[in-house]
Amino acid sequence: MKTQLPTDPLDEAIIDIPERYLELDLVPEVAPTIGARKAGATGKYIPISYFRRLVADLMHFSAKVPCATIERHMDLADLVAARRACTPPPTWSAIFARAYAAVAAITPPLRTSYLGFPWPRFYENAVNIATLNVDRQLAGERVILYAHVPSPESLTLQELDVIINAHRYDPVDSIRSYCSAYRLSRVPWPFRRLLWWAALNVFGSVRCDHFGTFGISTLGVLGAGITRLTPLLTTQLHYGMFDAAGGLDMRLSFDHRVLDGATAAVALADMEDVLRGEITRECTEAARNATIPLGEIA
Repeated sequence: MKTQLPTDPLDEAIIDIPERYLELDLVPEVAPTIGARKAGATGKYIPISYFRRLVADLMHFSAKVPCATIERHMDLADLVAARRACTPPPTWSAIFARAYAAVAAITPPLRTSYLGFPWPRFYENAVNIATLNVDRQLAGERVILYAHVPSPESLTLQELDVIINAHRYDPVDSIRSYCSAYRLSRVPWPFRRLLWWAALNVFGSVRCDHFGTFGISTLGVLGAGITRLTPLLTTQLHYGMFDAAGGLDMRLSFDHRVLDGATAAVALADMEDVLRGEITRECTEAARNATIPLGEIA
């Protein structure tokens, strides 16, 4: 059966609707949609915010990185229990940054970056610089602030959480990485991209100081995990949700020009050893001595 539905003069159409759908009242409600269009309902153009400009730049340069991702299921039941005994518990961002940095401190490829100009070469940074993504609301927009932490393996969980919470709650004008990003976002597009390219490809020390040597991305506090990620840096940690037994799927996305899958796999295995050993002992000791890390669950 053919049923003629209301259409505007520029969009004549006859839609075939089976008889059984008419009997079951399952006809798509096309007419109200068309009526709304006739009433003049239209979309609108929205200018790109300064923050989203930088995200677009980040995606532009990340897309140039030939990356791979590996995953390791970690049994962290003892750490989960030890962390829960702390009041309040240290953030997972602090825990994972400490553990991975401890591995990277003795694994030079994890502190090495690829530079493309004036000739392709590697740059090995002397120290770790962790880049932690901190989510917060700013002027009605959800933005990410980047907490750059030199040598996180030398800090306690409490000290790391002080840095993380400063990026969450302090006035943004007092946060160095935000001020740098704010100034960069105001640079016109072609010159801004040129600054990004130069910082990433020319001087290794500038690259590491402004972007870090490794990153951590997490949506755990929102009940989600990132399964696929293209890193700007040599390595980027991201992970899912804990299961009931205290297990976690830890993922490491890495620049394949700098290291191979075997190096990445060993790094995750070593990281699990640090989490189950050194970090679990620190949380247990903190709970026992009431030296409680500052911060909220993340």
